Amino acid sequence: MKYDVVIIGAGTAGLTAAIYVQRAGKQALVLEGGTYGGQIVNSPEIANYPGFKNISGFEFVTALYEQASALGMEFKNEAVAEIAKSDEGFVVTTLADSYEASSVIIATGAKRRKLGVPGEDEFAGAGVSYCATCDGMFYRKKKTAICGGGNTALDDAIFLSNYCESVTIVHRRDGFRGDPSTLELLKSKENVHFLTDVTVDSLSGEGKVNALNYTDHKTGEKGSIAIDGCFIAVGQIPDTDFVKGFIELDASGYVVASEDCRTSVPGIFTAGDCRTKTVRQLTTAASDGTVAALAAVDYIK
Repeated sequence: MKYDVVIIGAGTAGLTAAIYVQRAGKQALVLEGGTYGGQIVNSPEIANYPGFKNISGFEFVTALYEQASALGMEFKNEAVAEIAKSDEGFVVTTLADSYEASSVIIATGAKRRKLGVPGEDEFAGAGVSYCATCDGMFYRKKKTAICGGGNTALDDAIFLSNYCESVTIVHRRDGFRGDPSTLELLKSKENVHFLTDVTVDSLSGEGKVNALNYTDHKTGEKGSIAIDGCFIAVGQIPDTDFVKGFIELDASGYVVASEDCRTSVPGIFTAGDCRTKTVRQLTTAASDGTVAALAAVDYIK
């Protein structure tokens, strides 16, 4: 069977795209190698999506999935290995089968890079977060730490400093890669502290995180700071290896596309966190899904 649009990825962007493809009277097939919903499915509470005072990540993605399914979306739990051109469009090959498509939307998202230390996975959602703008409000008047030295870490620190009792920026080097003006602003804030030239050894606690443990590079001494929450901001990894060499990617592996979500290959669109963009939030993922779907429908007409 040939599908009008094959959507790769079943996160917020992919499922939103499926809703708009189906509403346009076209048939969408969504392919997802993991669990539908993307990273947000693990969030205990979403409080920054318009229309919901708060909702769990699981409830949010379940509602999206059910809405798309009710409209006729077809879903297959299969990981995509390759996309190739064909005489009539594209062939999307998974580890289990191949599917023909008139158009393709890549919505595979990006994974937050982990520190890779003991306690990180154990306390995920219980004091460990990868999104300050998503979860920062839950740490009002509490002690937090941010691990990282780039713009994301510094911007997160600015955001958290407006709500938290204290914010400690933990970095493995003395210097920072982030914007100097942002760094100077942080240095002027009384509730922002710096712990540099250290290696994070582990995160510890009982039921939830309460300490960040580290080693000082210069002295070799072990240390610990008391925290209520730890935000990891050491980069992201886009899930785009399967299209490397087929469509244009930037140096970090993100699909090159502007706000119109059109890639370097006509007929292939992209949406969500795998796209080159500045802001990566649920709202922008939904926006991308809408734009990409309508563009794909227009393309196949």
